[in-house]
Amino acid sequence: MALTIKVNGQSHSVDVDPSTPLLYVLSDELALRGPKFGCGLGQCGACTAIVNGTAIRTCVTPVSTVVGKDITTLEGLGSPEKPHALQQAFIDEQAAQCGFCVNGVVLTTKAFLDKNPKASEKDIQQALSGILCRCFSHTRMHRAIGKYAQIAKGGAR
Repeated sequence: MALTIKVNGQSHSVDVDPSTPLLYVLSDELALRGPKFGCGLGQCGACTAIVNGTAIRTCVTPVSTVVGKDITTLEGLGSPEKPHALQQAFIDEQAAQCGFCVNGVVLTTKAFLDKNPKASEKDIQQALSGILCRCFSHTRMHRAIGKYAQIAKGGAR
């Protein structure tokens, strides 16, 4: 069945079963590498994307449920030449190590702070509590997120 989805500001027509997980459409049909297969159960966060401002787990989200909605992946935040402020904070703090969780951490942080710009460090940690990290570079990630949170509190993005 042909479905049209809007990803990173561009419309894409995909011919897939409507029950296909959004993750497979993003990775297999659109060749996006930000969202990753982790657990397949919506528990680790590696597959996260932002849909209409909310971080969701794409491995358990049927593509048919996001038709007509704005989908943002890691690739849609910024580019290597002009990274988003949150991505730049991760670069500055050398916050990524193996890369497994970075997609979920960045997109969950972005969606959470967009809705809660005055969130405390504890609120941010709670929002990220469902993201599994294999290499435990949490300290650097939290420093990067703290830098971005200060920007978010000031209203700049």
